[in-house]
Amino acid sequence: MNKTNKELANAIRFLSIDAVQKANSGHPGMPMGMADVATILFKYFLNFDPKNPNWLNRDRFVLSAGHGSMLLYSLLYLTGYKSVNLTDIKNFRQLDSICAGHPEYHPNTGIETTTGPLGQGISNAVGFAIAEEILKSKIGKKILNHKTYVLAGDGCLMEGISHEALSLAGHLKLKNLILLFDNNSISIDGPTSLAVSDNHRKRFNSYGWEFLEINGHNEKEIFKSLKKAQLSKKPTAISCKTIIGYGSPNKSGKETAHGSPLGDEEINLVRKKLKWKYKPFEIPDKILAEWRSIGDKASKKAKHHQSFFKKELSKYNWLDSDISNNIHKKFLQKNSSEKKIFYSKIDKVKKEYLNSLEPMATRKCSEKFLEILSKLPNIIGGSADLAGSNNTKTKEHKIIKPGNYSGNYIHYGVREHAMCGVMNGISLHSSLIPYGGTFLIFSDYCKPSIRLAAMMKLRVIYVMTHDSIGLGEDGPTHQPIEQLASLRSIPNLNVFRPSDIIETFECWQLALENQNTPSVIALTRQKINPVRKKNSSTNLSAMGGYEIFRSNNKINLTILSSGSETSLACEISHKLATENIYSKVISMPCQELFDQQNKNYRSEILNETDLIVSIEASETNFWKKYTGNKGLNFGINRFGKSAPYKDIYNDFELNVENITKKIKKKL
Repeated sequence: MNKTNKELANAIRFLSIDAVQKANSGHPGMPMGMADVATILFKYFLNFDPKNPNWLNRDRFVLSAGHGSMLLYSLLYLTGYKSVNLTDIKNFRQLDSICAGHPEYHPNTGIETTTGPLGQGISNAVGFAIAEEILKSKIGKKILNHKTYVLAGDGCLMEGISHEALSLAGHLKLKNLILLFDNNSISIDGPTSLAVSDNHRKRFNSYGWEFLEINGHNEKEIFKSLKKAQLSKKPTAISCKTIIGYGSPNKSGKETAHGSPLGDEEINLVRKKLKWKYKPFEIPDKILAEWRSIGDKASKKAKHHQSFFKKELSKYNWLDSDISNNIHKKFLQKNSSEKKIFYSKIDKVKKEYLNSLEPMATRKCSEKFLEILSKLPNIIGGSADLAGSNNTKTKEHKIIKPGNYSGNYIHYGVREHAMCGVMNGISLHSSLIPYGGTFLIFSDYCKPSIRLAAMMKLRVIYVMTHDSIGLGEDGPTHQPIEQLASLRSIPNLNVFRPSDIIETFECWQLALENQNTPSVIALTRQKINPVRKKNSSTNLSAMGGYEIFRSNNKINLTILSSGSETSLACEISHKLATENIYSKVISMPCQELFDQQNKNYRSEILNETDLIVSIEASETNFWKKYTGNKGLNFGINRFGKSAPYKDIYNDFELNVENITKKIKKKL
């Protein structure tokens, strides 16, 4: 490294060292090891704008190795982002500091995504790269043409999600994706040789990636590899052989530099070795001015691009063309002609169905909605090799293929882990709205990404079919029992389980219009009888739960249900009425939305009768907050069975006869 670049890199190192030491918590080793690579990247290659962090055509920089978060915070401060100041750096890992222990996504700050669970950042980066290619195909490479850089460590590459995401990226030939591998051969337990002996070159080459190997502390090699990656026709991985804790006389190259502060004595030794004569958190004016100059040059370059193409961007009303503001990811503009056409088509399909009232699986109902939705330019669908089963692909969809990104549907393959992480990246990138399908049972594979989407307040939609024992013969390995309860336990996630086509359309609309909450739409494989036999100008599902049937003005009990069990609840209510036992049925397609309603509404639903009953073909505990200790909960608290679905429902006593009998006994 020449003297100037070495000093620039050392500024990153010592901000990271000092912040971790002051917090008495953190990971100094990675920022110390990758400071040289980061310096060359930001100085010579990265397109960014500290004055407008949400500039649409910026390069994305994703820190998948999120434990090294001080690398990112140091770079944001040094290059002049207003989101991170020196006080924030000093408050690393403290309450409400933007400088958290792992990067936490905040719009318009330079922090592109929340990372922490290793490998998630890689899948997010693949999503960013896919989104860039999709938009580039729509609005032209003069307006949009940028790279996604992802910094990953040994741990990221050990996690299985990395295999899925990297394989997909290679298949799609995402040449705009560059992975910087911090190949320091150290993990928390010690040398990575304790657990890994992968041939990384062969691994990446088998995915269809370019693979370059460099000394991560050699300026010429770093520059040359990044230069070569700009021209690659494939995604590129650059293996940067680095020394973790670079500059530490006693801890560099060891696991002791990984996840703990260096200690005051060792930090003094690092200062002597790297000839850094400054106090903690002190960056000399000359070095800070050089870093700010890098930020200013990048900002001027970005501003030129923004002013030149602002008029062209304004033509795309579905894209947030006001690039000076936060991207608010609008769905359809209020009172726009597109919105009127869209909703008129929805009403037409509803009316056609209400004329027939034929039994229909809600996965098929969802497909009918997607036939309308897929014509919108910012909707990107997909499925984990289950398109025919999830009904997520319609005749209106066009496939996104290697080298051809003009479509609107992604075949993710059998890659649920990666699919959901990729969708997070697509959502974060711009105004695209991703949805992806799998079976509800496989939400267990998806949950880490779903959790992060909820944390980041992303509009990501998960279409999860085969939502109960109603899927039948595939048996207990495919029949969800505890999955709905597991998903409902995630904060800021709406779990929808509609009961027919009207509710399915309403739930889809709610998922699309909620800009800050991801949604799971759980759908049946089996056909079910309709319960809503009249259209409504009001989206009743928006209440989360509402009265769908009432057998008398004066009632003895309240029946709560969702999905396929709502028609069963109505049958039970009819049956009880023949014996002068009257009830109301509450369809509850979304518990989360119901819990957000005001106290009076919830009281009107829940406090009319002493006895409250819940019916859902899943684990029952989540219903007890409504039914109380005196209520009845009909569901399933053990694993399913392999048989035709009607036989299984009878075996679990989820039928009119059994439930009616037990309700009468309770009354």
